[in-house]
Amino acid sequence: MPSASPPTAPAREPSAKQPPAAERVYTHIKDAVLDRRYEGGMLLTEGELADAVGVSRTPVREALLRLEVEGLIKLYPKKGALVLPVSAQEIADVVETRLLVEKHAAAKAAPANAALIGELTELLETMRAQADSGDLAAVSVADRAFHTAIVRSAGNQILDRLYEQLRDRQLRMGVAVMHAHPDRIAKNITEHAEILEALRAGDADAATDAVHRHVSWVRNLAQGEVR
Repeated sequence: MPSASPPTAPAREPSAKQPPAAERVYTHIKDAVLDRRYEGGMLLTEGELADAVGVSRTPVREALLRLEVEGLIKLYPKKGALVLPVSAQEIADVVETRLLVEKHAAAKAAPANAALIGELTELLETMRAQADSGDLAAVSVADRAFHTAIVRSAGNQILDRLYEQLRDRQLRMGVAVMHAHPDRIAKNITEHAEILEALRAGDADAATDAVHRHVSWVRNLAQGEVR
């Protein structure tokens, strides 16, 4: 298990009230895992994390236990916390769930109203600007926001909550895949544009087909079928 010192937490502006120590540690570790500053296979120690955030080890333990429950790390007594790599099975499970939710939402969204079209258009332009600047973590966040807007437009709060549970896994997978396959960034943006145009045209079949092609490619990569 490779070990590396965690990056120092960014300086915070003075404030009247900071979040509890355990919450600050939790946020620090989770953000670093999701944007791959803490990569899969990295071993983190309580002491290093405490120094990075500027807290004692007690809130570090509390944060690590919470992150283990969420499936981002694995605790090893007296050794530290291992950042878990994204597995092919996890990718397949997330893609399967996304297809069920997103195809349904896309079909209901067509024809999209002006508010949704405006939101998706703005997010698409944001992704283009972020891709041009090379900010892959930001691209991943905007990518998920694009799909979330379509899911939200379906008006099903139960599906909204289910989709929200995929958030962290989607963000982490998105950044990892874009680092491994940078050529996919431009293709992603093109496929988002295809989804947007199908929704604008009110073509439910074209919208669900575009969503299926776009979401399925992640599973194809996991299975070694790069397209």
